Amino acid sequence: MNQQSPLLLTDEQMRTFITNGFLILKTDFSDAFHEQLMAQLNLVYENEGNPGNNLLPRIRELQKVFDHPVITGALTSVLGEDYMLHAHRHGHYNASPVAGGWHKDSYWGYGRMRNHHPWWAMIMYFPQDTPVELGPTGVMPGTQNYETRTFAKDDNAEEAVASGKAGTFALIHYDIWHRSTPNVLGQHRYMLKFEFMRTKAPVSPSWNNQETAWQKPASISPSIIEHDVLLEETWNWMSGRIGSVAGTKPASAEQVNGLVQALEDVSEPVALNAAYDLAAAGSPGLEALLQAIRHESVKVSRLAGYGLSASGEAAVPGLIAALSDARPETVVHAVFALSELRGLAAEAVPALNGLLDGAAPVVRRAVVEALGTIGVPVDGVLAGLGRCLQDEDVQVRFMAGLSLSRIGAAAAPVVPQLVQSLDDENRYVRAHSLEALRYIGTEEAKEALIEDLLRSRWCWTTTKESTFYP
Repeated sequence: MNQQSPLLLTDEQMRTFITNGFLILKTDFSDAFHEQLMAQLNLVYENEGNPGNNLLPRIRELQKVFDHPVITGALTSVLGEDYMLHAHRHGHYNASPVAGGWHKDSYWGYGRMRNHHPWWAMIMYFPQDTPVELGPTGVMPGTQNYETRTFAKDDNAEEAVASGKAGTFALIHYDIWHRSTPNVLGQHRYMLKFEFMRTKAPVSPSWNNQETAWQKPASISPSIIEHDVLLEETWNWMSGRIGSVAGTKPASAEQVNGLVQALEDVSEPVALNAAYDLAAAGSPGLEALLQAIRHESVKVSRLAGYGLSASGEAAVPGLIAALSDARPETVVHAVFALSELRGLAAEAVPALNGLLDGAAPVVRRAVVEALGTIGVPVDGVLAGLGRCLQDEDVQVRFMAGLSLSRIGAAAAPVVPQLVQSLDDENRYVRAHSLEALRYIGTEEAKEALIEDLLRSRWCWTTTKESTFYP
């Protein structure tokens, strides 16, 4: 790693990231550095095509980008010191005069319940000067918390674009709505996308924190809808406080009834506010959310899951009871809420492990992630995750490696199973198993990691034109 200390985000930058879902920042590499980087990109793309997940070994200069103190500081601030550079990365080339469609990225082709807490982030790096006319990435501010597209075609005026000099990059919440904008110049435009994951839940602020209480950032896009409780809860969560808004805004029976009705509103922002307001309403709100998670509408059930994830330890017994619901979606939403309550939900681990026997794949996918975030009791968590490494569903298998990365050294007993997973047919099962071995970090894990890396050694100068010499 670069020896320069990370340049951590300020409170105002963090407030802006939490509210808008992104920051536009810039490295200070020389023009010569980016000219060389562009020459390498052009050569690789013209002769070999997109290197995809092999961007770093094929274009080794890129590692300097991710060792830069502005980037390490931004990632440390949002994801903590032990963040992971995920195995998936992609070079996006845009020469089209037509804008791309608005979308949220999938998780390597698979689905999972999206999270308002920034467990994941992406960096989109621009190695060339990228004026608006060259088609930079556009993001819609404040949409990281919405499952549905909440803006219309004529709302694109509120779009923020990552335009600027070479070295500009967008740090974005993984789940924000974004797109490519039109490249009307028709010149080469690269955007190098890398994904990063938090491996440890926050226990204290990891940015340059000076102020404890949440407050709105000084500048907010006019398109952003107010989500006071949600944003405060996210700030508190990133500061290490779980369930911090639970019961902070007691509500009357009439007010709770109104919020329950608002959960069914056709407007997702309105319904989302109701879910978090119920979490803040105390015991009556909690009971309403526990009923709503079994609502006939899957959308209402999902929103209740978000509210329950912010409801603190008092929600755990009711969530464990919801694990026996016949509808898989209800169970997924309950598992998600338990996952976000982390160690407070330790008593749920036996019930979660029980779901690994015969539950639908979508449920098992939620369980494998929850075991990694709950983390205790370790024996019970490892018993479940060890089984997940052998699951017939590929998403369960590759999420198992990521969850074990979060357990760290305490996951040493499953090193033999991880070694077996290094021969899995799926690239992300293999990659995540390697990451788990790295984060476990015992001598046995390191030996297995080094042996596999040597066996699959990559020669970054070998191309079809230069197979072995010079």
